[in-house]
Amino acid sequence: MRRRRPAERGSISVEVAILTPAFLLLIVVAWVSGRTVLARNALDAAAHDAARAASISRDYSQAQQNAAHAVQQRLDWEGISCVDQPQHSFTHNGVNTLSQAFSSAPGTTTALIHVRVQCTVSFGDLGLPWVPADRTLFAEFRSPLDRYRGRS
Repeated sequence: MRRRRPAERGSISVEVAILTPAFLLLIVVAWVSGRTVLARNALDAAAHDAARAASISRDYSQAQQNAAHAVQQRLDWEGISCVDQPQHSFTHNGVNTLSQAFSSAPGTTTALIHVRVQCTVSFGDLGLPWVPADRTLFAEFRSPLDRYRGRS
């Protein structure tokens, strides 16, 4: 049997004391990153659903209502809760505005519905001082306006 030298006594305790905080920090970073990625993916899906719901709507006001409903439904289904209500907006897509697209005759436009969804996700439940309490995420998606939509 080998005998340990007196200078090596307690070296494992020192190694554990040094590596444990680093390992715990790595776990916290992985957890926060994972939650951010899940929230971002849910926002991407919500933006896609909102743009699609708006693009098949018959008019401008119905498009706004359908997009808001699609955003809330997708975020609820994904289990993402925003600090405030999730916000969606129709942004100018370089061709025309949403109201101009819906005022054109069916079959004559190739306008895009451009939706931006924004949500503030909370990390305050972690209770760690170096982790930000909130993080604002956003996603955008474009969908072509349905050329063959009916008029009421």
